[in-house]
This record gives sequence, C-alpha cells and structure tokens, in this order.
Amino acid sequence: MPPVSPLPWREIVRKLNAAGFVEVDQRGSHIKFARETAAGRRVTVVPRHREVGVGLLRAIIRQAGLTRDEFERL
Repeated sequence: MPPVSPLPWREIVRKLNAAGFVEVDQRGSHIKFARETAAGRRVTVVPRHREVGVGLLRAIIRQAGLTRDEFERL
C-alpha cells in the first residue's frame, strides 16, 4: 500500500461528503463534519489549510471510520 500523501483541505471535504458526511459546524478555520452510522455518530474536524499533513490526514480517516483504501477510492 503506498504511503498517504498530503492533500488540500477541499479534496478531503469532497471525499468526506462522498462518504456521507455533512458539515455541522465551523469555528474559524476548522470545519466539523458528522455522519450517523448504525454504531453511532462519527465526527471529524478538517482544518482549512492549504495542505493537510500526513499525520492529521490519517487521524481524519480513522475518526471517519474509513480505511485508507475506502478513502482513496472516494
């Protein structure tokens, strides 16, 4: 599996929306997204930065309850 590379925040938002997440709040430069699942509510926050780094991107994917493969296919 190739390593995750940094992505622009708009690309992350597009992928989260495709996975069923909706924007629920924004504080400054951070946007909160949520999705209801059978197991409960999944929430993640995306910063509006030019590029979101690898570590934070992995955390967003994990908080969203997605695998890297699922996220990259969106």
